[in-house]
Amino acid sequence: MHVIVATDGSPQSLAAARHLTSFADPAKITEILVVAVIRPLASVAFADEISEAEQQGIGEGTGSFREAAQRAVDAVAAVFDDWGPKVGKQIRSGSPAAEIIKAATEHDSGLVVVAAGARGITDVILVGSTAQRVQHYAPCPVLVVRPAPRTKRTAQA
Repeated sequence: MHVIVATDGSPQSLAAARHLTSFADPAKITEILVVAVIRPLASVAFADEISEAEQQGIGEGTGSFREAAQRAVDAVAAVFDDWGPKVGKQIRSGSPAAEIIKAATEHDSGLVVVAAGARGITDVILVGSTAQRVQHYAPCPVLVVRPAPRTKRTAQA
């Protein structure tokens, strides 16, 4: 089975990749393709929040949108190092949901893994949820990994 793992550079997308390794049988996965999508006319840069380069500090050697996307793809692909299946990497340009769906169709994928809620409520309201669109239109099952619930603070007297 071919699996698409999408990343938007968020910690949640890295968690989604790790979640796949927590339950999937690597012997049944033939290949994993880690995909990042750059929006061509985006006013906001591709937000790589997961690579080590980004840990150095905002603005230090961040480079282009494509470089940020490549660092995010590399960070997610590293989750699958020594796990078993062959891992490919791809950066696409366009609508994230449309490009993820297109990649799943082109590769006859058996599963797409996406993170939900990675960019917060503002992006969901403004551009809609990529995870929702992928889940609705993908040609195969979609694993939507939601953020871990926040812990509630208890009031101390």
